[in-house]
Amino acid sequence: MSYLDQITSPTLLLDERICRSNLQKMAEKAKRHGLNLVPHFKTAQSHIVGEWAKEYGIKEITVSSIKMAEYFCGQGWENIHIAFPFNPLETKKLNDLAKNQSISVQLINEEVTKKLAAELEFLVGFFIEIDAGYGRTGVEVSDFGMIESIMRAAKVSGKLKFKGFYLHAGHTYYEPDKNAVYEQTRAALSMLKNKYITEYPQLITRTGDTPGCSVMEDFGDIDEIGPGNFVFFDMMQVNLGSCKMDDVAVALAVPVVDIKKDKKEILVHGGGVHLSKDVLTELDGSKNFGEVVYLKENGWEIPLQRSYLKSISQEHGIIKASDDLLSKVKIGDILGILPIHSCMTADCMGSYLGINGQQIDHAEGD
Repeated sequence: MSYLDQITSPTLLLDERICRSNLQKMAEKAKRHGLNLVPHFKTAQSHIVGEWAKEYGIKEITVSSIKMAEYFCGQGWENIHIAFPFNPLETKKLNDLAKNQSISVQLINEEVTKKLAAELEFLVGFFIEIDAGYGRTGVEVSDFGMIESIMRAAKVSGKLKFKGFYLHAGHTYYEPDKNAVYEQTRAALSMLKNKYITEYPQLITRTGDTPGCSVMEDFGDIDEIGPGNFVFFDMMQVNLGSCKMDDVAVALAVPVVDIKKDKKEILVHGGGVHLSKDVLTELDGSKNFGEVVYLKENGWEIPLQRSYLKSISQEHGIIKASDDLLSKVKIGDILGILPIHSCMTADCMGSYLGINGQQIDHAEGD
């Protein structure tokens, strides 16, 4: 049975071939630069995709919550890192996970460090998250007082092991000069490594953002990278220059429910609850919620004439249609939408349908 015959409502499609290619290319890049690749699985959130990743030498993963860590426990990962400032209310859950799984967390203040030092029953690693310009979270790169207070608080316990410094250069998503951002990242992590390597000779440094990891070729003395979005990519990454449209591995299949040829509009069942409301802005100032592709038996095809989702509400999507699309489409057809932000779309949908007809798991669907 064709995967197309299984679709009657909005369905997130995953092309294994493209996904594997993205995994392979990033794994080869990491190997070329002597880096350990620890991908962030907040994008895929899938055991099956995790098994594909292992085939390219990936042995550790990053997640964004303790709930996601629970989902991936017991799957043979050498370590699972929770890349979000640790929530002290989840200390008991962390103890439960650490009993049988090597796990690490992210710390940014002394208070949480002291709580973990006092209450952990099993060994847990930790990174100190550093802010070197992004401004979202983390210890200021020059705040050695805070860095060392976290280190001191951890030392009173034999259950907290300092692993190194983690820096997410998230401003590569909006700063046009990615080289300048990465120079800042390299300098910050190198300075911290040189300052503390004598006291912690096994200290490692990690950075992880898809735009930077996709385009940069100079990582300095950084030890590890942890991008996430690269596994699927999306139209935001295409817009940033991280990839090409044919590198996007997921597409939302949407049924056509109405056509207004006089307005050059197509109404589809596919809205904010399926795609999220992440958006790009076209040159004329209009909004773009996703790019239309033609679904085929073996995947999808990028049309020569662009059509895109110009507006969405909860369940509705309105496509600004090209003449080519209007000449081909009819009510009851299924179109594909390449998402603006694949991580959010996957989280909204909670499952995948493979191009081969295989159902593929997602943490939010189980």
